Amino acid sequence: MSDFSDLVDRYIAIWNETDTGRRRELIARTWTEGASYLDPMMKSDGHAGIDAMIAAVQEKFPGHRFSLTGKVDAYQDRVRFSWALVPKGGDALVKGTDFAVVDGGRLQQVTGFLDQVPAGAA
Repeated sequence: MSDFSDLVDRYIAIWNETDTGRRRELIARTWTEGASYLDPMMKSDGHAGIDAMIAAVQEKFPGHRFSLTGKVDAYQDRVRFSWALVPKGGDALVKGTDFAVVDGGRLQQVTGFLDQVPAGAA
């Protein structure tokens, strides 16, 4: 389970990393080459697509940070976890639960479900 927890910790760190070079290094260590991400508001494929998607979220929500809100749950090559996007000193703006498929210790697919989204966030 600790391998999955470490993987999810890196995943959250990627969403919070504003240095483009460090973020790309983390993406390469955390995601497979042909990885994909999908949620009701975004879709991306491959390392470059995932990097561009995260950069766009950071631009839309400057100063906000992602954090885990519960424990990481895993079974075979599947993992799920919940997270929140929080402004500095504030309450969670967006909350979600992600389900991922892991291949060789890296994320292959992530599907996100948004549990809380304020009006106008889309």
